[in-house]
Amino acid sequence: MSFDLTTRRLDRSRPLRDQIYPLLRDLILTGTIKPGEVIDEKAIALQLNVSRTPVREAVKRLSDEHLVDVVAQSATRAAPMDRSEIQQSFLIRRALEMESAAQAATHMRQEHADRLHEILARHERAVERRHFAEAIAQDDAFHHAITEISDLPRLWGTIEISKAQLDRCRHLMVPRAGQAEATLEQHREIIRALNSHDPAKASAAMKAHLDAAYRSTVAVLDGPGLG
Repeated sequence: MSFDLTTRRLDRSRPLRDQIYPLLRDLILTGTIKPGEVIDEKAIALQLNVSRTPVREAVKRLSDEHLVDVVAQSATRAAPMDRSEIQQSFLIRRALEMESAAQAATHMRQEHADRLHEILARHERAVERRHFAEAIAQDDAFHHAITEISDLPRLWGTIEISKAQLDRCRHLMVPRAGQAEATLEQHREIIRALNSHDPAKASAAMKAHLDAAYRSTVAVLDGPGLG
């Protein structure tokens, strides 16, 4: 394996599968586990000092999200970057987040705007410092906050699962010159639209932002070695 989990510490008082799943998921999304790379359940269990059962259960969840390919009597591998899967991920996310923004516009108050600006400031600082993993985390925090403002708290969990295929591209996109700065300006426009209390305007701003992000995603997919 190209990754080392021996330094990871699990909380034995909590279900192990619920800790191993996000650990492996993050390694796939960030590209630490590369598309097509073998995921050796036995080796992972040894490194984490656990039985194979919670590792197998975590891999099953990742398979359900199409992040892992499990083939009977063959190797389990991180799923390839599939154009169709990524397009479906985008379409689902866009529909959910447009509705989230529309609903949030009707609930928007100054305290909500202040919260979004605080997240935006943290995002901007991360970009300036070229802390790209933190920039992505703050990007997610911004979108998560909008689902909370919309009073649709369960929506974020669905969005997070649906956008997993897109997230695999984001760690390649953010370091590209101008990409992070464009995202920040689009987030400012979303805040302005939410502050207008106009659901259609907020939905349109979210659509414009996600469409632009998807165009960048396609450019990454069409780049050397990923097309």
